[in-house]
Amino acid sequence: MHYLDYAATTPVEPAVAEEMVRVMTEGFGNPSAQYALGRAARDRLEADRQVLARALDCRREQVVFTSCGTEGDNWAIRAALWQNRRVGKHIVTTAVEHSAVLETLRALEGEGYTVTRLRPDSQGNISAAQVLEAVREDTALVTVMLVNNETGNRYPVEEIAAGLRGRPALLHTDAVQGFLKVPFSARTLGADFITVSGHKLGAPKGVGALYIGGRAANTRPLLCGGGQERGLRSGTEATAQIAGFARAVSLWLEQGEERRAHLAWCRDYARQRLGEIEGLTFVGQAQAPHILSVSLPGYPSQNIVTDLGEQGIYVSAGSACHKGKLSHVLSAMGLPKRTAAGTVRLSFGPATTREDIDAAAEALDRHRQMRFPML
Repeated sequence: MHYLDYAATTPVEPAVAEEMVRVMTEGFGNPSAQYALGRAARDRLEADRQVLARALDCRREQVVFTSCGTEGDNWAIRAALWQNRRVGKHIVTTAVEHSAVLETLRALEGEGYTVTRLRPDSQGNISAAQVLEAVREDTALVTVMLVNNETGNRYPVEEIAAGLRGRPALLHTDAVQGFLKVPFSARTLGADFITVSGHKLGAPKGVGALYIGGRAANTRPLLCGGGQERGLRSGTEATAQIAGFARAVSLWLEQGEERRAHLAWCRDYARQRLGEIEGLTFVGQAQAPHILSVSLPGYPSQNIVTDLGEQGIYVSAGSACHKGKLSHVLSAMGLPKRTAAGTVRLSFGPATTREDIDAAAEALDRHRQMRFPML
């Protein structure tokens, strides 16, 4: 097997799985229980929260655990709008956000909000000036992702945050693809809400976190009930998943420099090998170290994904959330239809090898030579 779809999800690392089993079988107490087993679970939960806080460079109480990135995005957007309900009903975003953001905003338009969606240039870039020029007096929220999950482009969240100083608009960033792969500090990034997720980092699916900054201190609770997570997200905490998330983050904190260097090597080597294929073009700028999108114009990406998959080589046709639809990211970039329809994404992880990349390059070249292109 040659797995090159780490931007979709990652295998759970053995040390992470071991930690989760330990929590499920030994430290299984309810963190809200008052006896010793519950107190131990609560102490462990707070220790895990501190790991996330260290990775984000923030205070422990600014980290709230969620079930996934989609939940974090939805919560942050609606919480920001509730807090700024007297400011106005205008939202600024980009046309290349994750569906968790775009679909939430589409629903909000049905509730009377106005959304400005900024289009990138043909390389997938969005500038801070472009975002700030769209901000109005009634803008309640700006939401711009940190790293695009298809092109690997890194967006200027710090500059946007600086430009919003003194304005009431709150800033949210979906940092799911960038967390620990593109280092940042919540203190200097400047966003009021930061969404992160576990399964992109070697942790299990079903766990994430939301950073809530000082300007968002009046955040509206997502769930009401027993008062867990400081009353912001009631419900018994998923202690095993959280323990796995914290362990995966710890591994990145310990080995981050080495891992990021390896990812960058994979991207650069893949660029070299794939660049040898006749007719292949690169899509976006791949500023993040782990994502590289390429196109064989005229060759449908779904056919490429199926063909390579039958050979045990796993890549994707853009985001895993598209389910066969033409990517909204590539459409927003204004790429020629044949180029957009022929785009596939390779994404890398700590375990990616030269052999994985070579296998993908050879298979793509065979596909080009043996398959009839789309007319």
